[in-house]
Amino acid sequence: MAPAEQYGYAVARLRAMSGRLLEEALLLRILECEDLESAVKILGETVYSGWLMELKSAGEFDRAIEAELLPDFDEVHKFVPDPALVELCRLAYDFHNVKVLLKGALLLREGGQRRFDLLTKLGNIPTDDLITAMETEDYRLLPFGLHRLVPRCFSVWEQSKDVLEIEKLLDEGLFAAMKLKAAESGIDSAVLWVRARIDGENVRSLLRLKRMNVDTAAAAGYLHAGGHISKEKLLSLFSEPAESWGKLLAFAGVSSVLAGVHDGQDLSGAVAGLEKVLDEYVAGVLESSKYDAFAPGNVMSFLWRKELETKNLRIALVSVSNNTDRTLARGLFRHVG
Repeated sequence: MAPAEQYGYAVARLRAMSGRLLEEALLLRILECEDLESAVKILGETVYSGWLMELKSAGEFDRAIEAELLPDFDEVHKFVPDPALVELCRLAYDFHNVKVLLKGALLLREGGQRRFDLLTKLGNIPTDDLITAMETEDYRLLPFGLHRLVPRCFSVWEQSKDVLEIEKLLDEGLFAAMKLKAAESGIDSAVLWVRARIDGENVRSLLRLKRMNVDTAAAAGYLHAGGHISKEKLLSLFSEPAESWGKLLAFAGVSSVLAGVHDGQDLSGAVAGLEKVLDEYVAGVLESSKYDAFAPGNVMSFLWRKELETKNLRIALVSVSNNTDRTLARGLFRHVG
């Protein structure tokens, strides 16, 4: 871990970069547009303008969103004292890419086609390196435990033919890699952030499984160890009404996530807004960092807020494109400030 005083310059840079984050008023302007072309025109008034010029049509806006996020990752990586913090934030994209390539390889065996277009450049591992490893079946140089995990996934597939088992293995691998990276950094806020990510994923999974009436034994396999709340505690809630979970988890910060689950509320409605609240809960873990000009947590806080901005943009543009309920879309906006 770099000495705290080395973060003074990095935090100043991050605060300057924060000035480029989109304000909610602009997102609302986009959301009020009658068609996608008008919405993209407004987006062209922002830092996304350079990437929009390269698109062949307004419907390709997702490419512009990714193109804006990638330089921020790269820029922050260059000036932070501990680049491992940026790598930590990008890990989820590495595992996303591995999922895409694994599923593609399995589809190919069944006579289907692979989808390289679903890969993202936001991960730590260059996509060409990942593709080469999968094509040659030489996984020895893959980092983050993937050199062991990928062959294991293929082995499990041969035994079960169950893609959900592959998903669970990779999710376990992701959180194991995140916990290890955070612990190696020696930065407390990184460890707390990862634990909050695990809590959020566990609560999300638990509500979805309850809605599907999955039994407790099966639900246990979808929960991950290492969060603030133990798997055992979460499983003890599974037989309880969802509206009581917030009170039963009052000792943990994640209890605020469940505050909106009211007595008699349809679980489908609860799950619909859960993604927003969980994302804001994870951001809140780093809230205190903004008051400290030397806090390493500012690195993860900025990058997470940037990711929430891209989610807000996708919500707004997809709503306009599909002409869905704007009020519902507005309610799903994450608070980025």
